[in-house]
Amino acid sequence: MPDVEAALGIFGDEEVSRWLAPAMDRVADISAMQDLVAGWVADGLETEPPVGRWKATDLASGRVVGAVSLLPLPPDDIDFEIGVQIARGWWGNGYAGEVGDAIAHYAFDAGTDEIFAVSRPANQRAAAAARRMGMEWVGQTGKYYDTRLDVFRLRRYDLDVPARVAPPEGERPGELTDI
Repeated sequence: MPDVEAALGIFGDEEVSRWLAPAMDRVADISAMQDLVAGWVADGLETEPPVGRWKATDLASGRVVGAVSLLPLPPDDIDFEIGVQIARGWWGNGYAGEVGDAIAHYAFDAGTDEIFAVSRPANQRAAAAARRMGMEWVGQTGKYYDTRLDVFRLRRYDLDVPARVAPPEGERPGELTDI
């Protein structure tokens, strides 16, 4: 199961997992990752768009570079949260912004009016990625996940450019596919 192995490379990496909100323990081994992915797949069978989880792959190599999700934001499950996790070896290549942009278009095409991202205040990479997606910092709150988090928001009308069908020439191509 190469996708599970790739997922372990992301969620098993302390440098990635330490920033996850909700706080998620580092996935210790392939068996634990298989169980987690199986749970995500089962959950996905019971959800309606735009909710979902996807893997992000590099088109040139076919390698999994990250994971992205659009899930109801607790505690009320009314708003949608975008979550992006990129494997450390792929940091700095623009994937977080690229997959975030794709999921934002997907969410808005499905009728969502706004999406949110939350991050730990010290996570400057997450804040920068949210801003590259066009998100605006709207403050801090302790409302979500019982921890103090920065909140970023993107409204449908803030996304004023059409979704890119293909990346501009010279950009690294990537794609999103179901987990």
